[in-house]
Amino acid sequence: MASGKLVSVAVLAVLVASAHAFSPFSSQFTPLPSSASSLPATVVDDDTVRTSPISRRTAIHCLTGLTISPLLLPALPASARLEGVNKPELLPTEAGLNVIQVEKFLTKGQEKRMNDLLTKLEADTGYRVRVLCQAYPRTPGLAIRDYWDLGKEGAKDDKFVVLVVDEFGGKGNVLNFNVGEGVKFALPNVFWTRLTSKYGTTFFVRENGIDLAITNAIEAIVSCLRSEDQYCVSVPEQGMSMKTLGL
Repeated sequence: MASGKLVSVAVLAVLVASAHAFSPFSSQFTPLPSSASSLPATVVDDDTVRTSPISRRTAIHCLTGLTISPLLLPALPASARLEGVNKPELLPTEAGLNVIQVEKFLTKGQEKRMNDLLTKLEADTGYRVRVLCQAYPRTPGLAIRDYWDLGKEGAKDDKFVVLVVDEFGGKGNVLNFNVGEGVKFALPNVFWTRLTSKYGTTFFVRENGIDLAITNAIEAIVSCLRSEDQYCVSVPEQGMSMKTLGL
């Protein structure tokens, strides 16, 4: 019973730390539990998608300081919170990329197509959608805000969505979204809940692959932001046309 309560507190701590990551009002983080283990770097060929296993303890305790939860939870004691990460050395040398893969979940072809899709979406609508693939603690963390110029205090452009993809050792939903205020009217909280429930679950990833989870989620977002009403509460069906995606 005691171990069950500890796990529940740890999971709540993950969500609370996540909800403050991109907030323009706070960038303070409390220490990460010293028992959390680290992940080795993984070398993957260009067209091979592979992930590294991590322990259950690490999966529960370790989450990048970049993701956001649609849930609003009460604050936990300082000892139960997590520390953010700030590793600019993990950012690409090339500027202006919409898709960054510290952990390789997409092939080079999928990455390029998605980057082009999001570039055109921004040019046509002003909405900025970004994707970060990681395996905590291998993540640029807070440094991504400067690279993408997002979530800063006083920023006027809040029409952005950041998708952080992390498998957490197969223990949690792989799709984690940070949504700017300028997007919340077009895509309210219920949309993100339905999107993560449809494509981000361990069952969907196991049956279809994490690359399909990412591409389906991004295409659903693009389709909604390009729709005539620019509004969705339900996730569009798969098999969207190139015209719908702006291609």
